[in-house]
Amino acid sequence: MAFANLSSLAAWSYIDGRWVEGNPPIMGPMSQGYQFASMVFDGARSFDGVVPDLEGHCARLLRSAKSFELEPKVDLDTVIGTAIDGVKRFPRDVATYIRPVMYADDGMVQVNPDSTKFVMTVFAIPFSNEMGSFSTGLSPYRRPGPDMAPTDAKAACLYPMTGRALNEGARRGIDNPVMLDPEGNVAEFASANLFMVKDGVVHTPKLNGTFLAGVTRKRVMELFAADGIEVVERSITYDELKDADELFSTGNFNKVASVNRIEDRNLQPGPIARKAWDLYFAWARDQAY
Repeated sequence: MAFANLSSLAAWSYIDGRWVEGNPPIMGPMSQGYQFASMVFDGARSFDGVVPDLEGHCARLLRSAKSFELEPKVDLDTVIGTAIDGVKRFPRDVATYIRPVMYADDGMVQVNPDSTKFVMTVFAIPFSNEMGSFSTGLSPYRRPGPDMAPTDAKAACLYPMTGRALNEGARRGIDNPVMLDPEGNVAEFASANLFMVKDGVVHTPKLNGTFLAGVTRKRVMELFAADGIEVVERSITYDELKDADELFSTGNFNKVASVNRIEDRNLQPGPIARKAWDLYFAWARDQAY
């Protein structure tokens, strides 16, 4: 989802031990993270008094930091607690996005691990209680391999290519394009993980280090398994997507969304996507903070 002025949204950030309102600066032009992109982050959602999978998102932040050889000064419980404190700064009926960040403040190309900074931002942004839909098509851009980029982390430096893919797709009337991996197989949508349904069977690209295995992806697969729905993880070609019965995405921002068009072929939200949505929200409604 694109925003004309994200910085204008109501927000609170926890910086150096205190909460600051608005969009305050967090680093200077000599900060290592500013010059060399040693920044990792994560994202969680609060809505209707619940914060689903907050622990999973905060734990991934710490794993991402370690991948960048950062040295977090806070533990998992502190990250979780800070997130909840931020959410509680908003009325309970206001949906928020939770974005914890870690970066190196010192170092040249190599980070100084001892300079690792932690910032938690929580900002108000609407959340729909209806399953959304989007169009897709093939992006000319690919996800890098794990020997090409830090694909094991949710890293800020990976996202310019996501933005490029989304912008290029938008110029062709595509909301969220499909990105391939270096081998030419499907990796994911530009900003979400991908699922395909054919003849009643659910398929999703197998993990191969080229895309981030989403927290919501994992949750939906676990909920499917508990409901007796098998998900086959395997290599998938783009041509298979064009012939699929259903396509849908999972991701933190929208949770579950269906594909309504792939190239010039229209699709309807199918029963498996609807099942994913229903199972996810039946589970999420029990995750009150």
